[in-house]
Amino acid sequence: MPPARADYLAPWWAAWLHGLPHRGLRLQPVPAAFRPRDPDYQQSLLFLGLVAAVCLGLNLLFLTVYLICLCCCKRDQEPETKRPHSCCVTWMAVTSGLICCAAVGIGFYGNSETNDGVYQLLYALDHANHTLTGIDSLVAGTTLQMRVGLEQHLARLNELLAARGDYLQTLKFMQQLAGSIVLQLSGLPVWQGTSTDLTELAGHIAYVEYYRWLAYLLFFILVLTVCLLACLGLAKRSRCLLTTMLCCGLLTLILSWASMAVDTAAAVGTSDFCVAPDKFIMNQTESDISAEVVHYYLYCDQSLSNPFQQALTVFQRSLTTMQIQIQGLIQFALPLFPTAEVRGAGTQGPMSPPLLPVFPSTAITHTSLPQKDLLGVQQLLNSSETSLHQLTAMLDCRGLHKDYLDALIGICYDGVEGLLYLVLFSLLVAASFSTIICATPRAWKHFAGRDRDYDDMDEEDPFNPQARRIATHNPARGQLRSFCSYSSSLGSQSSLHPPAQTISNAPVSEYMNQAVLFGGNPRYENVPLIGRGSPPPTYSPSMRATYLSVTDEHIRHHNNTEFPA
Repeated sequence: MPPARADYLAPWWAAWLHGLPHRGLRLQPVPAAFRPRDPDYQQSLLFLGLVAAVCLGLNLLFLTVYLICLCCCKRDQEPETKRPHSCCVTWMAVTSGLICCAAVGIGFYGNSETNDGVYQLLYALDHANHTLTGIDSLVAGTTLQMRVGLEQHLARLNELLAARGDYLQTLKFMQQLAGSIVLQLSGLPVWQGTSTDLTELAGHIAYVEYYRWLAYLLFFILVLTVCLLACLGLAKRSRCLLTTMLCCGLLTLILSWASMAVDTAAAVGTSDFCVAPDKFIMNQTESDISAEVVHYYLYCDQSLSNPFQQALTVFQRSLTTMQIQIQGLIQFALPLFPTAEVRGAGTQGPMSPPLLPVFPSTAITHTSLPQKDLLGVQQLLNSSETSLHQLTAMLDCRGLHKDYLDALIGICYDGVEGLLYLVLFSLLVAASFSTIICATPRAWKHFAGRDRDYDDMDEEDPFNPQARRIATHNPARGQLRSFCSYSSSLGSQSSLHPPAQTISNAPVSEYMNQAVLFGGNPRYENVPLIGRGSPPPTYSPSMRATYLSVTDEHIRHHNNTEFPA
């Protein structure tokens, strides 16, 4: 029974997601334990994605039924009832746009939180991988020094000190101590396989996270672009923009439900791991590392004994003993050897006594001093002691346990929280775009009603707002010389043009009389209406006939005045 954890507690949202029902594709219950390679567990996560797909289908079905009902149930509305519907459409669009912008803000926050949590996980994995690689490197380096470097030095010292049995016994004892150190180091776990798995896992997570973050960033841009198209289409009353917005909005709606399916499955799977991470890690490493070692690093409790304590203690005691022995050899054996050439036993001349006593069995012409080998052994032991201190620090549970907790906090707190924000973003985007898609046909219908109102008016009336827009694009059509240029059933256009000089020289009282004929009240203007070439704002066929008859009378009157018979 593992001890209670006081340094890590799964967040409440992870426990809540872990408590969601796990069902297979055949709706059979599936255990909620995190088993990513189990087909049944994979089906339970796929089932959550299928639930989101069903919601997408229902959403599209609702939109289809709504649009069909809107097209089939057209009712003629009174002109005064069109304005409230227009305001309703406007407010629906504005509300949906605000919800969409808020959803994008929530999505940015969730994407950032998820990215921070994943990169905290990657940093912890990299640091733990560096520690495990360092342990293997120290163990391999120390083993190589004891087996190769120390053996070479001891073999040469055996040759040099072959005449002294006590020194040879000391060297043999040092060889036994070196073998004991190698034996203790070989009992330490080899982390190469675990380090390789961590490197592969970190690379895969970094690859998926980069493209996930980039995909969501592009999705946010798409959502904002579609919202902008909707606003421009409604503001400019452009059917082209609304059509483009409908196509992009439908695509965004599908993508939002798809992202919600992926995020929900990822959040539930991660929460299943976060609720019981120790059990999963012990199951994954039971074939490579002993359960005692894994338990030591996962919990790092002061009451737990260090599984490497015995090996490290033997290593340290062996090194201490070897250092004492090599110090004795340096102190007592080194002065027995000359520092110059020695010609051999019994070859010294009477005038040159030996500097140091020479052993009878040695007859060498050039001394091989043991000083270099003794100092080499001492340096090797000092280097091994430094490796021992580093290895003790790396094998301590506090370093790897801290990396373990950092990884759990990063993925279970920031990661899962960010995924929940992304799920909320997808729901808000789906709701806002469903509202926009429902409001767009009403706006289209309102535009069509306004166009019919404009079609009821005379297209060639220059006081018609639609005619003004046409004149803007076609200036030649807007420049009308006189009212008589309009077509009429009373005569051709060429026969209706009165002389410009005659009309422009008419007295003001005549135009006042014409104003009385048209409106009943005289109008006083600085520039006559007829001479300006501008027709009255509204007119009828009877008014047109009256105007033509008055114009003909004025023409005949001026002709009789200027050219009398």
